[in-house]
Amino acid sequence: MSMIIDTWLYGELSHYGGQADQGSFANLQVTIAEGSSVRDLLAKLDLPTNERGITFINGNLSALPEVQPDMDHILMNGDRVAFFHLRSMWPSQYRLGAAMIDELSTALKANTDQGLRHTTV
Repeated sequence: MSMIIDTWLYGELSHYGGQADQGSFANLQVTIAEGSSVRDLLAKLDLPTNERGITFINGNLSALPEVQPDMDHILMNGDRVAFFHLRSMWPSQYRLGAAMIDELSTALKANTDQGLRHTTV
């Protein structure tokens, strides 16, 4: 069986949307096999994970630059996944209060910096 994932690609990632590319974003309804993960969705899009920065699944933060514990997160039919390019910024003060998937929460608690680092891309 297959399922459809409402996929949003923002910034420079929009070109992975093919004909759905609107310049600054792309919105695709991606059909993947039931039981697929974020890793499978990225593969279907031919989008290298190291090009994505902030990621949301159904409005919950699932990945940050260099912190991507969501790769094996199983997606469900109708999920909305939003991938932002590394150059997309999200103020760090919001990260601590953001709703996030369990995998990211666990990963951030395990990091001494809790995902709060300053980098330039």
